[in-house]
Amino acid sequence: MACTTILVGKDASYDGSTIIARNDDASAGKFAAKKLAIVLPEDQPRDYTSVISKCQVSLPDNPMAYSAMPNALDGEGIWAACGVNEENVAMTATETITSNALVLGADPLVKNGLGEEDLVVVTLPYIHSAREGVERLGALLEEYGTYEMNGIAFSDTKEIWWLETIGGHHWIAKRVKDDEYVVMPNQQGIKDFDLNDAYSAKRDHMCSTDLMTFIEKNHLDLAMDGQFNARLAFGSHSDSDHVYNTPRAWMILKYFNPRTYTWTGDDAQFKPEDDDLPWSLVPERKITIEDVKHALSFHYQGTPYDVYGHTGDPSNRGKYRPIGINRTDFLGVIQLRGYAEKRKQAIEWFTYGCNVFNTLVPFFTGGKAVPEYYGNTTKRVSTDNFYWVNRIIGALADAHFQTTAIHIERYQNSVASKAHHLINTFDNDLNGNVDEINQQLADMLKEETDQCLDHVLYEASNGMKNAFSRSDA
Repeated sequence: MACTTILVGKDASYDGSTIIARNDDASAGKFAAKKLAIVLPEDQPRDYTSVISKCQVSLPDNPMAYSAMPNALDGEGIWAACGVNEENVAMTATETITSNALVLGADPLVKNGLGEEDLVVVTLPYIHSAREGVERLGALLEEYGTYEMNGIAFSDTKEIWWLETIGGHHWIAKRVKDDEYVVMPNQQGIKDFDLNDAYSAKRDHMCSTDLMTFIEKNHLDLAMDGQFNARLAFGSHSDSDHVYNTPRAWMILKYFNPRTYTWTGDDAQFKPEDDDLPWSLVPERKITIEDVKHALSFHYQGTPYDVYGHTGDPSNRGKYRPIGINRTDFLGVIQLRGYAEKRKQAIEWFTYGCNVFNTLVPFFTGGKAVPEYYGNTTKRVSTDNFYWVNRIIGALADAHFQTTAIHIERYQNSVASKAHHLINTFDNDLNGNVDEINQQLADMLKEETDQCLDHVLYEASNGMKNAFSRSDA
């Protein structure tokens, strides 16, 4: 999947939470209808078979319940995408990444291995920490292999780990520093990787059991300064990265660290097409949920590359692949709040459709029920579910961007404000019911979304090509 990931360490977030977030973007010309679900232990398979690769995996007999964002329509597998389990351990899978011919020639992809379709289902119900998630998935990759290159995030209330697959069976993983954030477009991203730590204490680095031998045998270490560079060894160095990937990272890094480096002009230290953009940085201020949503909605506003822009050289508009793209299926932002009581710790903020025109809503994963508005997505287009109404709003607003932008902004601000108020109220209610607060949030969201659709439809109707200024009266 063509996605964008942001990871925020607990000391870099506004409230001490760990935050992992990912746009789940479909391939060009495709849209995958999604729905929110809670998978109970009795519904979790014990003998799992992948639809795409036919990979068969025997699963443990003691799964935990977990939230998931599966495909709403049958045919291509579960694609659980992201979620949180009973122990408040979270996972998002996957960020499709890149590699190079040396790596794939040394360890070819495995046609009948595991892939994005499978990884949440075979991992998340069985792990009790982010570190344990890396260990379990790493072992599965070494045993079954994979048919694609992927990046996967794991989090608990204390740590975030990022795992990248290397060829068919190898992998590396790095702990995100508590005071830093990470930006990942669709390319291999880890740069600095301490092999000594990965083979000893494993404090901040882990890897497949024979990775060092694999690197030496296949001459993968391309660094000239004696410092191993994982991005040089395992990543891509293609022209397409400079149009599709690096500009997205540049835009988000520039947003969170506007004064740390010079990002624009002839003397810029980092430019949109640079291959050496930082993988992680300490932000200039603490990062909120709304910051993450805003960054994952970027269409290069404030730059010459804005697809909705009206200034500068028109040839630059749409030059780079936007972060907020039309074919986003959903956005999941998982916030794990170590300061809250256990049943209230995990909030899975989510939304469907194009992020430029939608809004996030929080969902407490500690309950057993999913409001119908979130989980009733079917093939039939309907404004009675959150997925389809977002797709409708996005298609209308995109064609009438200038006149609808104010309504989208007011919608996003109103939902965010009311959501935070409901969260604060629930946090202070010692006897509050998780399923009840989730339904209250869904009811609020539906009312606000219906109102937004009304405003956007009105503006779009007035902007139709066959409009005429003279009235019949």
